[in-house]
Amino acid sequence: MPRALPPVVRDRLRSGAVIPAMPLALTADRRLDERRQRALCRYYAAAGAGGLAVGVHTTQFAIRDPNHGLFQPVLALAAEEMDRADDRSGRPLIRVGGICGRTDQAVSEARLLRDLGYHAGLLSLSAVAEEHDAAKLAHCRAVAEVIPLVGFYLQRAVGGPDLSYRFWRSFAEIDDVVAIKVAPFDRYRTLDVMRAVAESGRDDIALYTGNDDAIVHDLISPYRFQVGSRWVELRFVGGLLGHWAVWTKKAVELLETCHAAVSDEGAAEERSNALVVSLLRKAAQVTDTNAVFFDAANGFAGCIAGLHEILRRQGLLEGIWCLDPNEGLSPGQREEIDRVLESYPDLNDDAFVAEHRDEWLSG
Repeated sequence: MPRALPPVVRDRLRSGAVIPAMPLALTADRRLDERRQRALCRYYAAAGAGGLAVGVHTTQFAIRDPNHGLFQPVLALAAEEMDRADDRSGRPLIRVGGICGRTDQAVSEARLLRDLGYHAGLLSLSAVAEEHDAAKLAHCRAVAEVIPLVGFYLQRAVGGPDLSYRFWRSFAEIDDVVAIKVAPFDRYRTLDVMRAVAESGRDDIALYTGNDDAIVHDLISPYRFQVGSRWVELRFVGGLLGHWAVWTKKAVELLETCHAAVSDEGAAEERSNALVVSLLRKAAQVTDTNAVFFDAANGFAGCIAGLHEILRRQGLLEGIWCLDPNEGLSPGQREEIDRVLESYPDLNDDAFVAEHRDEWLSG
């Protein structure tokens, strides 16, 4: 059986947190830049992130390639930095590690995460996309025997399979599921997950948005379903997002504002309504920046390089290099980044990064 989540981690996960999906810091020769990788971890902790997701899409799936051999080193480095952050704050970060591949590989990765002290595994189902639901669920159960699971509905454009309501309804019955990252970039499929969890009777699964095109909308929307003779209402409590790997301090402030808007409902309706309208304005701005950073116009081809470019401009990364030398910014993407930087100055945390960057890079 997997280790249960420590109570403080369980409570933090359920109450909602900013969990950035960590990028990979590389040198010009495409080797791990350990100093800048550590600086990224320190940035996220200092910005107030509640956890960190490592070895996921934003970290580049190619770290698992034997030619690179970076999966274990990056996971271990991040675990060391999270240990240090926990010691400083006295409050543990939620540690999520990415898990990929068919069952043998996925179970092996889960064991590594467990041994390195990660709390849960974010399970990609891309490798079993063509299997029927029963086989997918058997795969999930095998991994859940090793480490608590964060389910993952990855969007189709970057390799995610379509997953039915029936799949999610059965997935929610796996005891060691602790959270689900909902990221199909699709309202219909998002509702499938929410309804499945509502109808499962589980009230202990933390729901995290990964819908980069609807971050704020997800965080302030009630999802209400009739289950038998009663109504069940669910909400997204936080986000596990590549988008929140940049401008993270502002993301923490945004989540706090969304939580405030939700908690105010009915208690101070007039103030709450004004807050929600303000958040809806910001929602469009966040989606506009995300479309540019993630290169939606070009089928997300420059999604990782776009995040790297923001971190490069802030001085946290030296360059935008990816493990794949053919992966970079799309034509026109840099100019679009210039546009949203000028249009939405309130969304960036450049001043915060500038104040602490040298400390993070030298500590």
